[in-house]
Amino acid sequence: MNRLAQLKAPAMDDPDCSARFVLNGVEAIADPCGVLVLPELGMLVVSDLHLEKGAAFARRGQLLPPYDTLATLRILEAAIDRHDPKIVVSLGDNFHDSVGSALLPSLFRDRIAAMARGREWIWINGNHDPDGTSDLPGISADEIIFGGLTFRHEPSLIAGKGEISGHLHPCATVRRREKSVRRPCFATDGQRLLMPAFGVMTGGLDLRHRAFTGLFDRAELVAHLLGRDRVYSVRFANLLG
Repeated sequence: MNRLAQLKAPAMDDPDCSARFVLNGVEAIADPCGVLVLPELGMLVVSDLHLEKGAAFARRGQLLPPYDTLATLRILEAAIDRHDPKIVVSLGDNFHDSVGSALLPSLFRDRIAAMARGREWIWINGNHDPDGTSDLPGISADEIIFGGLTFRHEPSLIAGKGEISGHLHPCATVRRREKSVRRPCFATDGQRLLMPAFGVMTGGLDLRHRAFTGLFDRAELVAHLLGRDRVYSVRFANLLG
């Protein structure tokens, strides 16, 4: 699915196209474009932007189409315009490698600065970019605790209550019209939440993969799958294996 075409769907302005749930006592909204909105906190959360992935591959001699950063930022701009958050939290792997932030072209740097103007912007450090960002608005941190929630890049097997994280790029598969459909998803059991990867060139890991073992109460686990113009909420037991 073309993520840019997704933005043009009229249903994106329909509140019924999003999924609403409660995470550790906090109201949460899963937007079809892949951002999480926390209205009580005035916060928009996004994960795994992997900006400059094409440039990172080019530096290693493997050429990919160089349009990923622009496409990802356009989708994020639309989400920020739609929800007008006071705080933006980006949950790590903001850039695809440790030098992507420092080498970011000025036209992309200016777009990020425009999005951040008048807002708090928090960059969570990820495994791809552990040293934070360079010359960009906002602050960098390994994790933050705010409003009863913990924001970090990698999920913790020890302290999961109220955790919002990324890293694993969750996807889920369902059957639709006699075909199996695999989509990125938000995954939550009401206690913790795993975010879908937001970058347009990111892959995904099926929610039934062993990497997710022990993270959720599977009896309560729901996958909120990103469709073309809405979110589809499916209980874990109803997903295809």
